[in-house]
Amino acid sequence: MCTQEAFQAQRSQLVGLLVSGSLEGFESVLDWLLSWEVLSWEDYESLSLLGQPLSHLARRLLDTVWRKGPWGCEQLIAAVQEAQADSQSPKLCGHWDPHSPHPAQDLRSHRPAIVRRLHSQVEGVLDLAEERGFISPYECDEIRLPIFTSSQRARRLLDLAMVKVNGLAPFLLQHVAELPVPKALPFEDAACKKYMSKLRTTVSAQSRFLSTYDGAESLCLEDIYTENVLEIRTEVGMAGPPQNCPATQGLEELFSTRGHLNEDADTVLVVGEAGSGKSTLLQQLHLLWAAGRDFQDFLFVFPFSCRQLQRVAKPMSVQALLFEHCCWPDVGQQHLFQLLLEHPDRVLLTFDGFDEFKFRFTDHERHCSPMHPTSVQNLLFNLLQGNLLKNARKVLTSRPDAVSACLRKYVRKELALKGFSEAGIELYLRKRHREPGVADRLISLLKATSALHGLCHLPVFSWMVSKCHQELLLQGGGSPKTTTDMYLLILQHFLLHTSPPDSAPRGLGAGLLRGRLPTLLHLGHLALRGLGTCSYVFSAKQLRAARVDSEDVSLGFLVRAQRAVPESTAPREFLHITFQCFFAALYLALSAAAPPSSPRYLFNCHQPGGSLLARLLPTLCVPGSRCKEDSVAALLQGAEPHNLQITAAFLAGLLSQDHRSLLAECQASEKALLRRQACARRCLAHSLHKHFHSIPPGVPGEAKSMHAMPGFVWLIRSLYEMQEERLARQAVRGLNIGHLKLTFCSVGPAECAALAFVLRHLKWPVALQLDHNSVGDIGVEQLLPCLSVCKALYLRDNNISDRGVCKLIEHALHCEQLQKLALFNNKLTDGCAHSMARLLECRQNFLALSLVGNNIGSVGAQALALMLEKNVALEELCLEENHLQDEGVCSLAEGLKRNSSLKVLKLSNNCITYLGADALLQALERNDTILEVWLRGNTFSPEEIEKLSHRDTRLLL
Repeated sequence: MCTQEAFQAQRSQLVGLLVSGSLEGFESVLDWLLSWEVLSWEDYESLSLLGQPLSHLARRLLDTVWRKGPWGCEQLIAAVQEAQADSQSPKLCGHWDPHSPHPAQDLRSHRPAIVRRLHSQVEGVLDLAEERGFISPYECDEIRLPIFTSSQRARRLLDLAMVKVNGLAPFLLQHVAELPVPKALPFEDAACKKYMSKLRTTVSAQSRFLSTYDGAESLCLEDIYTENVLEIRTEVGMAGPPQNCPATQGLEELFSTRGHLNEDADTVLVVGEAGSGKSTLLQQLHLLWAAGRDFQDFLFVFPFSCRQLQRVAKPMSVQALLFEHCCWPDVGQQHLFQLLLEHPDRVLLTFDGFDEFKFRFTDHERHCSPMHPTSVQNLLFNLLQGNLLKNARKVLTSRPDAVSACLRKYVRKELALKGFSEAGIELYLRKRHREPGVADRLISLLKATSALHGLCHLPVFSWMVSKCHQELLLQGGGSPKTTTDMYLLILQHFLLHTSPPDSAPRGLGAGLLRGRLPTLLHLGHLALRGLGTCSYVFSAKQLRAARVDSEDVSLGFLVRAQRAVPESTAPREFLHITFQCFFAALYLALSAAAPPSSPRYLFNCHQPGGSLLARLLPTLCVPGSRCKEDSVAALLQGAEPHNLQITAAFLAGLLSQDHRSLLAECQASEKALLRRQACARRCLAHSLHKHFHSIPPGVPGEAKSMHAMPGFVWLIRSLYEMQEERLARQAVRGLNIGHLKLTFCSVGPAECAALAFVLRHLKWPVALQLDHNSVGDIGVEQLLPCLSVCKALYLRDNNISDRGVCKLIEHALHCEQLQKLALFNNKLTDGCAHSMARLLECRQNFLALSLVGNNIGSVGAQALALMLEKNVALEELCLEENHLQDEGVCSLAEGLKRNSSLKVLKLSNNCITYLGADALLQALERNDTILEVWLRGNTFSPEEIEKLSHRDTRLLL
């Protein structure tokens, strides 16, 4: 028996036990206590307050239970034991009477079993409950908030059933009883349970702290993890219902059926640019599984790092991969492996950083035996194809450039990680800085400096802003504008951190840099050699070869490698791949061993296939030469193109006029620095100039068009890093194209700033197409400087809201060249319609406006209708796939009666009935200018379609 005195004596240990897991574990304890009637409903509600720290709730629970007497104290300990047992080994769900005369009471009595049964089916049950009228759409949305896990959504649905008297409780009791029983463990022997416990503990230990971007402190992942924008990528032109904007989903939906490309494949692919948060997303997945909060359909999760796997030289089998390189079973290895082979659907393998795997994917060499060893690359490729461990789920992360069409054939689902939204940036900074006022000041600084704000949509930059918050807030001196500025700021932070408090200057002056120049060159040499040999994890031998000693390591940019393969000395890696590229660029800019002509190897293509632009730019007249194996030229030619792109942009930034004095003080020869700068300028301008002039001539009668590739975007980024107006003007001198297309080019806010910096110097107007990118509201703001040279702007699928469009229109009012605006599939509502109407009222030369696939309703239609009465130039208005309905269409019809310019009006898929169509017909009787009115996909019967088409052939039904 547990006395109240003994219970109080163990209070601190019990609090630690309740908060050691997660909120999911705490709520499981509440489930058991509710079902045993230890807690009243009022007790439960007081312990289920959102936003309260878990430690506060745990102490309140102990106080509540203590007041119940010794029996309550015993039941709490039993509930903790049951919850822990469930997280390790979920039990089969219990049984209840689906036709019970007391459904609410039975929902409570069997709550733990019902939550487990609902866990993987809660979305479908919510849909059905809403469809049958038991819950409102508002209640459904509240339950589906992304902060809740599947189990928490199930609990909130049950909580709602306890207070509603409309039949929800009997519906749930009956329907949940009919759901399939979750799969029981196929193996219950002690060895298997021991291994599962060890695996969860191992994965939890690896995932609990976030050290990817920081070697100086350990950040608790659960405290700072912030959701990124995760978009489902679909094939262009793929069949299916129209989508108003790119479909997004939360991490918990990673394995949902939405967005499947190949139902027979096993691999989920997550792509994102460097620094977009791919590794952290996987780490959060691992932590959620290990804590029992999500992904519990998998009993075994094996995390791997591609940069670590490529260091494995000896052949190995699937068994060796799982057991030797992830988690070793202490007993029963063969038996455990056989169970994994028999039940692959309960296995998840994650592979992080495929872009850092030096072997390119191929499906030429098939290997189907899990027992026989093969090379590590062949093992990985056959796992991804499903030739090994078929039906086991695999998650692969990569930068987009490393994913080939051949690999995509074996992808079940592809997701694009877009980085932080504006709200995500703010939330992350508030999680990182809980001191009063610090986060508010940082957020205000970002909003006031759009260039820095644009960089922060990548989590790695948000981390740097957080890390350098004192320098940004206290020291003044202007905010960073370019990527190079930001990395120099973080370099200053680390240099000051390792310097005696009174010995170092406050800013990144030449003295501070010169004092640690040997360290920077050692790290730079290591970084460059790593890029040239596709090595990102460095052994003690490699560190010695680059003369990197313990003092160099203490600077903080080299950290212990994550999930390292077993060896005597823990290997090292740079904080992030972008830091490795930065130090390589620093070496090229400062080292006397790097020839002044080294920028040629980054920006030119004198050796076929040897540099980042070899497939994109015309060959320049740079004499080829044979390179020694360890020379700078050889290393640059051996590096991966996407890493060279990042390095090239950093080198351009370091060689800019803004940083000339900083670098000059650290060089023995200023002449060498000037030669490097001149070489970089010449190569950049020449390469971009030749790229423009290699565009085929336009078709007679049509504007000359150019479809740029991602490599072109990096050239523009490099020009922007240099921040030289003269160079940008020279680069686009003489360029005369009518249409510049940059679709699917991973253009974010930072790229928008670079494009505007260069394109604003064009002499002739251009139609700029940026469809299917990540421009967002911040990117729109960055584009404003070049809006005056745009005759058309296409921004389809770019996550733009009313705020971004209103800023765009405010600027467009003064841009006489702009005559067309296409904003398909964004997040626009009636809130921007008045700004749109003002644009069309003030700009009487504006020809076309497309708002297809947004959320424009009847209020927005009324504003646009008033514009139609006054505008005498608009020829095409596209409002398909919105929510106009009859009320909005009737308003537009009134505007049409007084309009004499509009030729095409597109209103397909707007829930329009015969009433709205009849209003349009009346308007058409008084308007002989309009040629087409699109009404496809609306709610007309076959008889109504036939009748309408006979009344006026201009209606396209």
